[in-house]
This record gives sequence, structure tokens and C-alpha cells, in this order.
Amino acid sequence: MILKGLTVKNEIGLLYLMKGPSLILTLSLIICFSCSAEHMNLPNVSSGKIERLEDFHSDFITSRNVDIWLPEGYTQEDKYAVIYMHDGQMLFDKNTGWNGQEWGVDETLSRLIEKNVIRKCIVVGIWNSATRWADYFPEKAHNMLTPKFLQRFADLEYAHYDTLVQSDDYLKFIVEELKPYIDSHYSTRPGRESTFVAGSSMGGLISMYAICEYPDIFGGAACLSTHWVGAKPIENNEMSDAFVAYLQEYLPTPSTHKIYFDHGTVGLDQYYEPTQIRVDQIMREGGYTSENWMTRKFEGADHTENDWNSRLHVPITFLLGK
Repeated sequence: MILKGLTVKNEIGLLYLMKGPSLILTLSLIICFSCSAEHMNLPNVSSGKIERLEDFHSDFITSRNVDIWLPEGYTQEDKYAVIYMHDGQMLFDKNTGWNGQEWGVDETLSRLIEKNVIRKCIVVGIWNSATRWADYFPEKAHNMLTPKFLQRFADLEYAHYDTLVQSDDYLKFIVEELKPYIDSHYSTRPGRESTFVAGSSMGGLISMYAICEYPDIFGGAACLSTHWVGAKPIENNEMSDAFVAYLQEYLPTPSTHKIYFDHGTVGLDQYYEPTQIRVDQIMREGGYTSENWMTRKFEGADHTENDWNSRLHVPITFLLGK
């Protein structure tokens, strides 16, 4: 694991003062640093800066990059809330993802912080991997599925179902390995009231799962376009039933937690509302009110980073608003 966030400056005046081996050494170092930064392909941000934990090692899951966004003016003298976000390569720069889109996390959070709308915070963007579906599918809900349904599901040849679900290990990675590193190397507020988790689609599912499995760690969760169908939309989908049953049993107390859900009406998002209505009823029965729970429906919104970008300010303000 290597922490990197290099900035290479072209100190032309200094080079003119050097001769012979000193000049060669200096040029070599600059070329080396430039190649390293280029190899890392750090996201370009409009405000603040990115530091990367490259191939962060885990005893639970495969190693992966972690990009940490620090807001403009970040200092060790201040203390910052932390938002752990999934699909980290899609958060900051449209050139680091697969589809030329991004969440625009740096722009949105910078604007909200500058306007004093939300608390100061940093963002820990955890990259996904080839095991994304297995990492993000709530494991206890998966264990509620019947063998008959699992066989029917397997017969559909869903692309990622050949990988065993490992979301419990993914959460152990965050809670037992990544969070301790972040809290010991950055100026954070480590308590539950300042620790949040957020994601979209399957990332929405794992965010819901995280706050339920670790209610003493996460005080708030933002679940955008929560993928309530679990995989492909199919009839008689036990996955939706399993998520509802899981929440009925494991929903954390509203006295110390805030939860946000939303969905659009286009693309995959068009399939989410029936389950979201059932989830909303569980939230009400669990004692949640507008003080600690929000569900939003965005007409015409699709299942894309551009759509999540356009409304990211809503969950962030709800969770971290002053």
C-alpha cells in the first residue's frame, strides 16, 4: 500500500543554476515523478485535492485503489466528518470511469462547504473491482433466498453470479482495515455521528447494509437508485422480498441514524418504486420521520452518474446539513 498525491513543479530557475550531474539528477527525478503521477491517473478535481492509497491491501477482499478527497483548505487543525463512497473511480473525474460520466463529488461538496450548508468533510472513494456484485449484495439477505429461486436465477445466466457473495467481508474491510487507517492518517471525527456511507445502485444496497450491520460505526447512509431488484428485473423476484425482510429485522434505531433513499423513473430505476414503497412502510413502522429519513422520487431521472450528479446535493445536505 502506497500513499501518493504528487504534485510536480517545473522549477526552471533552479535548473539554470545546476550543472553536470546535479542537473541530470534533478531532471531524472522530475521525469520519475511525472511518470509516477501519470501512471497513477489521479482524478482531476476542480477544488480540493486527491490523495490515493494505491492497491490498498486487505485480508478480506482483493486489493483496490482508494481515492481520498480533501476539501480546499484542509488542515490538521480542523476535524472532518468522513463519507465512505463506493464505485470510487466514478466519483470525481469523468475520465477515470468507464462511461465518460462522474458524480461531481468535488464540485458539489465544495459548493456546500463554502456556503456553510454542510459540515466540513472528506470523501473516501473505494474503487470497485471485478467482484463488484459479490462485494455489494447484502449477504444476510442473500441467505434468505430459497434454493429453488437461486436455481432459477442461475439458469438466467446472470453474468456475475458465478462469484460467491462476500459483502460481509467487504464491510469488514471498510470497518476493520480502511477506517482505522483513515482515522489515524487524517484529521477526522471518528465517531458514528460523523461517519457516513453512500452509493448508488448496488452501491445503494451495500450502503443500506452497512448502516444496518454496523450501526455503531455509521450514523447515516445515502442510498441512491437502490437496486432493489438485486440483479436483472424478473417476475416473482425473491431478492426484493429478501431485502424487505432483512430491513424488518435489522433496521437501526432512528434515534441515532439518518437514512436517505431515492430513485428515478427511467432505465433500471423504473423497477424500484414497488419495493421502495414497502421499504418506506418499514421505515415508518420503525419510528423514522422526516427528521431522520428521506425518500425522494425524481421524475425522468435515469440510472446514470449524470443523474446522481444532478441530485447529490440533496442526500449530502440531508445527512451533513447544519
